[in-house]
Amino acid sequence: MQSLWMLAAGLCFALMGVFVKLGAGEFTAAEMVFYRSLLSLAVTWALLAKAGMSVKTARFGMHAHRGVAGFVSLFMFFYTLTVLPVATAMTLNYTSPVFLAVLLAWLARERPGARLVLTIGLGFAGAVLLLQPSLSADQLVAGLIGLASGATSAVAYWNVRQLVQADEPVERVVFYFALFSLAGALVWMTPTGFRAVTFDNVWVLAGVGVMGTAGQLAMTRAYGRGKTLVTATLSYGGIVFSSALGILIWHDVLGIGSWLGIALIVAAGIFAVQLAPAARPDAGPQVTND
Repeated sequence: MQSLWMLAAGLCFALMGVFVKLGAGEFTAAEMVFYRSLLSLAVTWALLAKAGMSVKTARFGMHAHRGVAGFVSLFMFFYTLTVLPVATAMTLNYTSPVFLAVLLAWLARERPGARLVLTIGLGFAGAVLLLQPSLSADQLVAGLIGLASGATSAVAYWNVRQLVQADEPVERVVFYFALFSLAGALVWMTPTGFRAVTFDNVWVLAGVGVMGTAGQLAMTRAYGRGKTLVTATLSYGGIVFSSALGILIWHDVLGIGSWLGIALIVAAGIFAVQLAPAARPDAGPQVTND
């Protein structure tokens, strides 16, 4: 039953994507990353304080690696959300388990087995169908950036795995991720400056921050107390939620090829989750950058 928290997380992340898309006309991707990270930083700091834990760590270098990879992935993900349909952007980001399976096989210096080759093939075919040549040049570039966000997320997941195995509290991992994302967004925004936050647009930023933070907390509970394989599989419910929201709000119309591409990427992700149990620490949650 605890794994069902992943469905709540998927809904929260899908709603976060909606707020990001709604805010695209008011704020840049960097600004939305900044405000989401600011709220997440405050919440995780409060959770650490409530638990009597310090933000000090002896593994700052590991947090830096995770923070940089997470920020780059989050920024690219937010950018694709402003350009592509929500379901397409979400699906491209969910290619991360496929890239993670490849990364772990490479780190272990294992020869790719038939199942890994099949998984990569399914993921690649799904990406090709989703980024079909009928997309405009701007959308194709955005699609490739979305695919890169999935690959970078895989690196961030591996960093999280290392931190969890080193007994770092999940709240501290999320805290430093938010800290590095905040700093990265601030640097990115320096040349252009901040856009005015008013009563007319603050609700968008609040939605991005609240939904993003709530999604991470729900996901943390699911991975921390639920069955890993069930939780990881349920995570793809986020694509279903984002697809439904895109159709309801923006009347997004995806062709048969795009829907088939989404199905193949989901199948590849589920296979990838089952390929490398070492990538899914049962002792702790997998913290994503959605």
